[in-house]
Amino acid sequence: MSNHQPDQHAGTYECSGVQGPVLIDIRKILCGMPPISLECSIFKVRRPLREVNEKAYDPEILAIGPYHHGNDKYKFMEEQKLRYLQRLLERRNKGSIDKCMLKLRELEKDARNCYAETIDTSQENFLAMMLIDGCFIIELFRKYDMKELRDKDDPIDKDDPIMHESGIQTSIGRDLLLLENQVPLFILSTLYDLTKGPDEHHEFSYVAIKYFNIELGGPIRKPTIDKSQGEHLLHLYHMWRTFDLPETDPQDCIVVMPSATELWESGVGFRALQGGKLSDIKFKHGTLEIPVFDVEDDTETQFRNLIAYEQYRRSRGINYFTDYVTLLDCLINSSKDVKVLRHAGIIKNYLGDDEVVAQMFNKIRDHVTVSDSYYSEIFQKVNAHCAKRTKVWMAKLRRDYFHSPWAFLSALAAIVLLLLTIAETAFSILYYTKQS
Repeated sequence: MSNHQPDQHAGTYECSGVQGPVLIDIRKILCGMPPISLECSIFKVRRPLREVNEKAYDPEILAIGPYHHGNDKYKFMEEQKLRYLQRLLERRNKGSIDKCMLKLRELEKDARNCYAETIDTSQENFLAMMLIDGCFIIELFRKYDMKELRDKDDPIDKDDPIMHESGIQTSIGRDLLLLENQVPLFILSTLYDLTKGPDEHHEFSYVAIKYFNIELGGPIRKPTIDKSQGEHLLHLYHMWRTFDLPETDPQDCIVVMPSATELWESGVGFRALQGGKLSDIKFKHGTLEIPVFDVEDDTETQFRNLIAYEQYRRSRGINYFTDYVTLLDCLINSSKDVKVLRHAGIIKNYLGDDEVVAQMFNKIRDHVTVSDSYYSEIFQKVNAHCAKRTKVWMAKLRRDYFHSPWAFLSALAAIVLLLLTIAETAFSILYYTKQS
């Protein structure tokens, strides 16, 4: 009986007309599945991370690349992109665009492989999107690098809202550093090289860094970055912010420390470092040294996208921003902690409300994986310091009673009064004992 059972079942499925069509359809689906690309570097932020703060990952006015393409919210900037392309064609002959399209066709497969999700659009539409978005970005950067392209006497440049409306400039600078809002860096570099004028001698990475330095107010640094290393603008910005940091291997540690208020009450001091780097955080002689940190409108968006990039990227690099924000999150539990750091000059709160800053840090690590830390030595030293009860007690004594001459005199007077009271009581007891 058992030898006939498989045939009977097979016959049943075949007669029912289920097995054949279903298997054929599944095989078609499986054959149509694209291979997993190890080259992908442009990701869509996954739902658990995205749901903590949706707005931090969505463009405000500018959609770049396929993930947000075609949304009516960004129609205004789609028109500006075409104007920038038209302006480029007026400066260069139309043949330069033909050269760009021929080169983009060669790079199409590599460009598609940069996206973690399959881009289901035709070759014509995909290449047109790469061309329009890419040319807009390089023309925007050119305008910031070349003063003659911002000539206000030119009727076209005079009416360019991007150059003359600060609100639009700020939103564009923000949107260009979103993880989902990217095109491959080699596409941008190629288009830039193919449309260069005779007076342009810089690499694309230079004009990109110059643009973000102006827009985001970063320190003026000019790292030499090979364009073949960069994946997209967010990655370029990440490399720019971390290019000269020591590559100390992160160590496993308990990523926990007392809050800023608790540390202050334990006698730990805080010192603000002007112009410091992420690697300059130090703990020595009971003082935690931290670079000055500006909290502005787009601070959370920038950090969330840098952290998302570090979480999703294929390479095993140091998670500088994830670890930095983790350390700040440990220090900040409430508005009181923000106040302590603000009074120390470490935080400059341009949002005005300390509670808003506290809530930002309390949520920024939700659904973020942290296994080790670039600041493991800091955590270990701070926790070891706080574990010494004698130091904690002495620090509280100094803070509460000896922080000023008047406090010292008051404490001394209280001690003298206590001693006199004890002496008086002792003499009374002795006198009573003698009388008895």
